[in-house]
Amino acid sequence: MRILLFSGKGGVGKTSVAAATGIRLAELGHRTLVMSVDPAHSLADSFDLNDALFHGTTSDPKQVRDRLSIQEVNVNAEVKRHWNEISSYVTSILRTSGLGEVEAEEMAIFPGMEELSAMMYVNMYRKEQTFDVIVLDCAPTAESLRFISMPTTLDWYMKHVFKLQRSLLRAVRPIANRVAPVELPPDNYFKNIESLFSKIQGIDTLLEDPQISSVRLVTNPEKMVLRETQRAFVYFSLHGLTVDRIIVNRVLPAEIQDTFFDAWRASQEKTIEEIEAYFSPVPISKIPLFQHEVLGYERLRALAQILYGANDDPSAITQVSPPYTFMRNGDHYEIQLRVPFAEKSEIGLFKKDDELVVEIGTVRRHVGLPTSMAALEPARARLEKNILVVEMRKAV
Repeated sequence: MRILLFSGKGGVGKTSVAAATGIRLAELGHRTLVMSVDPAHSLADSFDLNDALFHGTTSDPKQVRDRLSIQEVNVNAEVKRHWNEISSYVTSILRTSGLGEVEAEEMAIFPGMEELSAMMYVNMYRKEQTFDVIVLDCAPTAESLRFISMPTTLDWYMKHVFKLQRSLLRAVRPIANRVAPVELPPDNYFKNIESLFSKIQGIDTLLEDPQISSVRLVTNPEKMVLRETQRAFVYFSLHGLTVDRIIVNRVLPAEIQDTFFDAWRASQEKTIEEIEAYFSPVPISKIPLFQHEVLGYERLRALAQILYGANDDPSAITQVSPPYTFMRNGDHYEIQLRVPFAEKSEIGLFKKDDELVVEIGTVRRHVGLPTSMAALEPARARLEKNILVVEMRKAV
């Protein structure tokens, strides 16, 4: 099974690109599911499906065409299906504070419930081999990063805190409930957490396997959007996911000759040059600005034709490792970059703002630095079997 994650700044058109990708995959014979992980679902709307069937109160997949289904995770349905004990306890606590029943139920829906529910479905579909490809229409960048970091965070909690917390509360609950202003969580609460964790176990390994999962970043040729795309690229790499394509959407087509757009065209061309320099060697795809809103099956299919041409299979594995990785080594951090065929004498590097710039002959590679490394300076570098290792340390 393949998992394709489409992420990007809100409003760049990632839902349309994810939907178009699903159409192409289904037409190539893959059993395809396009799943929306964005709380503000617009997937059914992108297909122009106004039927109540596609805007219901369940999270079940709905078939759009042969071999193509869509799924919008409904958090209210998921709370009843998977989070009942947790939600009931939190609701009861909120009601003691004076909130009404409806308000308490709404407040008991925590950030992250939708993303975890989506992960459960992905894990279930993988185990049952329900689909050949799952296309995830992710929430805007920040929420996407929370989505991919959540399994690691929950795993740490289950290993280091959960058992101790459960045992401690089991011992003190009879006494504490007599004097505490609210009841402590019952053991069913912890059983619910344990059950939820069992349903997403292994999803982190799945997402980090480039033979299974790939990230596609959708951006626009605008400086503000590019900066967020660069940050997303850094943090997806930091979490061990492989970004195998950058999709630049809404590029002004050549046939637009009106002088009104001259400044826009010049700005877009400059930004596209930056995109190609920054993300190399990751492939860049461009989608022109359409004359009309991309809405409905046929227009999404036209988008897919432009994006993938006649023969491109979106599920193909094109990158098996990220272009660079970050790690901590004792008292310093390291950045490792693949530089095949590079000679030591032609490599140069320097730091510019929050980027490490590596020069190999006439080619420059920009490596965005995560916050924890942004204040560090390159101290030394070494070349080991086509891998350039750069040590980052505090400036003396």
